[in-house]
Amino acid sequence: MSIRVPSQRGFTLLELMVVVVILGILAALVVPKVMSRPDEARAAASRQDVASLMQALQLYRLDNQRYPTTEQGLQALVRRPESEPVPPNWNPEGYVGRLPRDPWGQPYQYLNPGVHGEIDVYGLGADGAPGGEGNDADPGSWTL
Repeated sequence: MSIRVPSQRGFTLLELMVVVVILGILAALVVPKVMSRPDEARAAASRQDVASLMQALQLYRLDNQRYPTTEQGLQALVRRPESEPVPPNWNPEGYVGRLPRDPWGQPYQYLNPGVHGEIDVYGLGADGAPGGEGNDADPGSWTL
């Protein structure tokens, strides 16, 4: 009669360490890609807002033969400007219901004449200051 010794099954410490190292390497590769997605989404939302504001400004120009001045700003798309030059054919319903804020919570900026074109509409990006670089680069009408 032979005595059976129950075999113990399990992982050795070395096998567990190899698995942990592999998971660490995968996490190091995947986490930065996943973490950059919110920045990409904010940039895409900002580009969409700038494109919508540019369309509203073009409608304003079609009605009034000129863009609002820098002083009148984007607010001219919501309320009829009272400062000169007063638009002669301003749409009583406005050109946008309300002015959006950029995805970082700041108001969009407007210049007439623009630095990059006839007019410029842009956000300040993640850093909240003009002239950002990289992921927080200022999204503007010149990038459409």
